[in-house]
Amino acid sequence: MCRSIKTLRPPALPEEATEEDMRAAALQYVRKVSGFRAPAAHNREVFDQAVDEITASTMKLLDGLVVRGAAARD
Repeated sequence: MCRSIKTLRPPALPEEATEEDMRAAALQYVRKVSGFRAPAAHNREVFDQAVDEITASTMKLLDGLVVRGAAARD
């Protein structure tokens, strides 16, 4: 669905993914799902809320992922 969203897990390690990266991915997702590149003024609040919630969910997901076979890093 959102093929242009950058993968934020290995080989890019979750600790290397910034909040800005996660927010950009969330924004891309909300744009794709809503069909709007930028919402009208009357939809701005719900659009921004969705981006915030998806960003938070992305952080939670990446913090909890365990990737087997990932190379250990010091």
